[in-house]
Amino acid sequence: METRANYVAVGAFVLAFILALVITMLWLAGFQYSHEYEYYTTTFHGAVTGLGKGTSVRYNGIEVGRVDDLAFDPNDPQNVIVKLQIQPGLGIRTDSVSSIEPMGLTGGDYVEISGGSKYAAVLTAQPGQKYPVIKSAPSALQQLTAGAPQLLAKLNNISDRLIALLSDDNQKHLSHALADLDKTTTTLADRSGDLDAAIVNLHQASNSLPAVVADADISVKKFGKLSDDADQFVRGGSLTQLGSLIADTRRTVSSLDRLSDQLNRQPTKLIFGDRRKGYTPP
Repeated sequence: METRANYVAVGAFVLAFILALVITMLWLAGFQYSHEYEYYTTTFHGAVTGLGKGTSVRYNGIEVGRVDDLAFDPNDPQNVIVKLQIQPGLGIRTDSVSSIEPMGLTGGDYVEISGGSKYAAVLTAQPGQKYPVIKSAPSALQQLTAGAPQLLAKLNNISDRLIALLSDDNQKHLSHALADLDKTTTTLADRSGDLDAAIVNLHQASNSLPAVVADADISVKKFGKLSDDADQFVRGGSLTQLGSLIADTRRTVSSLDRLSDQLNRQPTKLIFGDRRKGYTPP
């Protein structure tokens, strides 16, 4: 009976030891697991078809983690909040951007994170945030898909204009224009000799242009000298002398006029003098 009790005690001790060892191992594994990854969140607008738990996460094209969870944004049902499980020590920057990219012909998608710039600060959780939040942007394929309706509308508009341009009337006008252009080119070909002569004359005229410019420059200089002489004549005493000469000339002309009048009235008096004798009283 006593031996059986010893066996029970030993068995209980062994079971307790094994249980404690398992709990310790699980605790250590959980602690190591919790410190093996860093967690970030990012928000994508619209459908995230192709993403799910375990979807690959790449940083500059290198796989660095997995998608840990997806949830709707309680503030906007069109947004999906994606929780990312990423290996530590990457130093994701504040200007890093996440996007959903196609994996290729396999049809799957993955989350791509851009590296950001080296001058930007390392991304950390802000007050009120459980995890750091990576900014997101639509991928090139999403942008193309979003702009597809506008692109199709523009293509339809272009096709309508091409159809209108190639109408029967426009084709006739185009044919007439081509015919006129052919006539013009033929005429120019026939008058090529005249065009050559005109080009030669233009070349000769351009060669003689410097001489013409030189003559014009000399004429301008002469005109300038004449203007200076006239100005000096006006400003100097020559103008006063000219005025005196004109006054003298006027007096001379006046004297000549009086002399001419006397000759007309009494021509003999000027030649023989006045021979009339006055009355002499007795």
